[in-house]
Amino acid sequence: MSYQPETPFDNIESAVEYINYLLEATQEAHKQIEAEIERTGDPELARRKQALQLVSYKLAKLESHIGSSRHILKDLRTLRRLLLEERGAPKTSSTL
Repeated sequence: MSYQPETPFDNIESAVEYINYLLEATQEAHKQIEAEIERTGDPELARRKQALQLVSYKLAKLESHIGSSRHILKDLRTLRRLLLEERGAPKTSSTL
């Protein structure tokens, strides 16, 4: 009987995939905000531009955190494989 995951986060691979999608969406939103900032040149819209710059800053911060989370998940996946011996044993040369 094989294990059937109940949620998309039942294993590390699924979590990594989700984080990748989340990072991609965040980067796309960041690009859109940056484009909007570039279009905001009217001095009467200075307050809006400041708000957009704050959104850009927060999105950059979020991208950084998501990237760190992805790195941690990949490290955990590697460690799990190592602990469960899912990776092949390292090849050693028997020639002296």
